[in-house]
Amino acid sequence: MLLSIKIALASLAAHKLRAVLAMLGVFLGALALTGVQHVSQAMVRKAEIETEKLGPNLFVAQSGQLRFRRSGTAGFSGSSRTFTLADAETIMGQLPGVLRGAPFVAKQMAVRAGEKTVQCQVVATWPDYVAVRSFAPALGRFFSAEELEARDKVVILGQAIAERLFGSPAAAMGGQVFFFRAGFRVIGVMEPKGRDLSGTNQDEQVFMPLSTYMRRAANQDWITGVYMELAPGTDAEALKTSATTLLRQRHRLGRNEKDDFSLLTARDTMELQRQALELVGVLGLLSSSVSFAVGGLGILSIMILLVRARRLEIGVRRALGARRLDIIRQFLFESAFMSAVGGGLGVAASLALTSVVYVLGDFPFIFDPVLVAGSLAGSALIGVAAGAYPAWQAAQVAILDVLRSQA
Repeated sequence: MLLSIKIALASLAAHKLRAVLAMLGVFLGALALTGVQHVSQAMVRKAEIETEKLGPNLFVAQSGQLRFRRSGTAGFSGSSRTFTLADAETIMGQLPGVLRGAPFVAKQMAVRAGEKTVQCQVVATWPDYVAVRSFAPALGRFFSAEELEARDKVVILGQAIAERLFGSPAAAMGGQVFFFRAGFRVIGVMEPKGRDLSGTNQDEQVFMPLSTYMRRAANQDWITGVYMELAPGTDAEALKTSATTLLRQRHRLGRNEKDDFSLLTARDTMELQRQALELVGVLGLLSSSVSFAVGGLGILSIMILLVRARRLEIGVRRALGARRLDIIRQFLFESAFMSAVGGGLGVAASLALTSVVYVLGDFPFIFDPVLVAGSLAGSALIGVAAGAYPAWQAAQVAILDVLRSQA
């Protein structure tokens, strides 16, 4: 084995450029396979964590159709103005198993405090939002039913918004912010929450009473949707069927018309997101397979050239008593060694890059030893497969032919 390693290293040193080019394809294949699969697993795990935060009993009815972006986050397209507060109240009142709900409007707006202006997502809702979404103030309080009824101009800031406008959450308490020229009093700052399944940073949201927004801020009669908490054991699929029938009737949709709303549970959202991320994983697998194939062909071509360049070496070894099996083993070892080195470097580079992605994307750290071992083993096997034909060619070199050619 030691002799085989020395011969392999000497061969690589003598043909550096060829060896690097042969290993490049395997390097890229291992990099793509290990990196994409690790990142997709991390994104799935993050979705699971967010779902656990929401709780298993969340049910959402929202205008528009749910779509998933390439990044794996969710979004709604084709949002309409047909979803009304009356729709939300009807769903909450008529569907069995709904314990409580929080209609809401989500709107991107600019908020100002003093000389500072930042963009935020305004969430106008009901007081039950904190219970339904398991999202409560860290300082101060959420607005009350009385303030909702009176259309009071009060807001609760997300952590990031409070820091950007006032320097700290504590400094924001009792302060005043402005939407256009309307002033709102800050009565609370929400706990840190991070991004939700749609990719929205919940720490950059501002909450206000729904009645205040609909009558004082925007003067509109439609809403974005409604969050509902279901009783444990509620049949979510039966509930979705009933809600679909109810909303289609209220929106007067024809038999051939598509729904202008989406109904989903937190588990549904996670499952849809998992499917989208699995597609990313499949595409990564295909791209890495192509890279591995290119790498295998590169090793095949390089090994064929090496056999031709080393005919004298092979002839001398045969003359000194080396068997054909020894020659085959040597060339198989060299091709496998080249491929394994390329694969190992690719795996190492992918782990370094994914660690950076985890930090920048705020993903949970995922390390799959089976995936790493599989990438390394696959790289070595590709080298063996690519070196099989050149090794057989090397074993067929005749001693007398080599001696005649050198005479």
